[in-house]
Amino acid sequence: MSLQTTETIWARYEAWLNDPLIDETTKEELRSISSQEKELVDRFYRDLEFGTAGLRGIMGAGTNRLNSYTVGKTTQGLANWLLSQDGVERPSVVIAHDSRNNSPEFSLDAALVLAANGIKTYLFEGLRSTPQLSFAVRTLGAASGIVITASHNPPEYNGFKAYGQDGGQLIPEDAEKVIRAIGNLTGFDEIKRISREDAEASGLLVWLGEEADRAYIETVVAEGLNAELVKGDLGENFSVVFTPLHGTGNMPVREALKQAGFRNVHVVKEQEQPDGYFSTVASPNPEEKEAFTLAIELAKQVNADIIIGTDPDADRMGAVVKDNAGNYVVLSGNQSGAIMVHYKLSVMKEHGLLPANGLVIKTIVTSEMGADIARAHDVTVENTLTGFKYIGEKMTTYEETGEHAFLFGYEESYGYLSGTYARDKDANVAALLISEAAAYYNSQGKTLYDVLQELYKKYGYYLEGLESRTLKGIDGVGQIQGIMDDWRQNPPEVIGGVRITEVLDYSIGLSGLRPENVIKYICEDGSWFCLRPSGTEPKIKVYFAVKKQSHEAATVALKSMISTVMSRVDRT
Repeated sequence: MSLQTTETIWARYEAWLNDPLIDETTKEELRSISSQEKELVDRFYRDLEFGTAGLRGIMGAGTNRLNSYTVGKTTQGLANWLLSQDGVERPSVVIAHDSRNNSPEFSLDAALVLAANGIKTYLFEGLRSTPQLSFAVRTLGAASGIVITASHNPPEYNGFKAYGQDGGQLIPEDAEKVIRAIGNLTGFDEIKRISREDAEASGLLVWLGEEADRAYIETVVAEGLNAELVKGDLGENFSVVFTPLHGTGNMPVREALKQAGFRNVHVVKEQEQPDGYFSTVASPNPEEKEAFTLAIELAKQVNADIIIGTDPDADRMGAVVKDNAGNYVVLSGNQSGAIMVHYKLSVMKEHGLLPANGLVIKTIVTSEMGADIARAHDVTVENTLTGFKYIGEKMTTYEETGEHAFLFGYEESYGYLSGTYARDKDANVAALLISEAAAYYNSQGKTLYDVLQELYKKYGYYLEGLESRTLKGIDGVGQIQGIMDDWRQNPPEVIGGVRITEVLDYSIGLSGLRPENVIKYICEDGSWFCLRPSGTEPKIKVYFAVKKQSHEAATVALKSMISTVMSRVDRT
């Protein structure tokens, strides 16, 4: 990342004000902050850059903001890269967008830039989920894909996620090529554009609608494992509450559940319609219990067996189940993942469908519980760096070699994929699979909470935690790196009374993985913690995991580890 001096920042600010290609409304926004030095610095101290999930930032005027100019520049860089590749003739691109403010406008901006470069673009006629974009790239044989989304970030954010021809997010090597192509653009006059009318008339802009939706939903529903069970009386009696949290999941989740046989589905009306301000929640994030407040209220009214929530672009899914006291509890991403691994593998084994070369893929910061369950079913487990694109990359590799048959991939941050039709996490298929699992065990007189307790008794009590610190702006960049440097240069020998036996510094590249600024500390009792700067937000994240013989012991150990580690992080 190139950080700028104060003098350079002012020069970039003045350049935007004097650029004839920038509209007057944008210039007025910039003039309004002329006396706000801190705000001005934050908007111009760098160019918005790709992270683990592409381009993401606060919307507004400036080089460090997401706007039609930064979207246009990024798209032109992507176009230049696509057109420069050997063996790629007449490339095409698929574009989707979520419910965020400006998402439709940004997606059309991108489409018209691509069309101006002679690249055929398929644009969904309304909001669609990120996993459907991945599916469409693969089925249409496109060279690339774009999703305009900022996932579960606050309302002021939006983003630009770029995909490769396998339907997965761009791997680092390709992302670097796009970044260089963007960096080679010296001015907005190099961004090509044509009108919507000309793009449509020339056949370079094609709209996708119901036909594409049907193909996707049918593929998702085919991932079910107990269709006949659900289509019987169970589908009528088993009660599901669903909230799309004002995002794209409303149509695909409901339709997938309906086609699978679930006929007792209740949608949270206050959160059903798209809303870029996400006005009923502090954050549209199914990782947070507060996002389920309205859903839990509805669940109590209808005595729901399970609650499901999806984030704005429907790639993350959270679930809420009843505990033994009848209270609704939010499952962590690790817990939901372990339950789905157990359900899928055990049902496939029961039906004689489990392949001898089966594979489950997870990330290095995801709990080992699901991995232990998979290995107990004689299924191979592999780890990747954080980011579902790495899971997708391994899927494509093994699809080509035939060495392993992919069964399930997941990460602790509520991302799951069952099946090989896409190369990104899919909240729609996860919603179907966990609902089916809940219904299946309900037919045996169990809740998912009961199943989770059984898994703990068999495999050990796994508990995980996540702490993060938000450090914004140019100063935050230095603070985050300072924390990483401190832990890397001065590794502790003991944490929470437990000796550290191994330090995994992924910055040097470990286990065949790419180098990444991540450090993981393994303790002698099998517990671990991991420090990682976020690739999409100005945060440093710290992951924790323990395994004990009782819930009480695990709770005490996790609390001690978190307290000890975070006290040092906060002092740095």
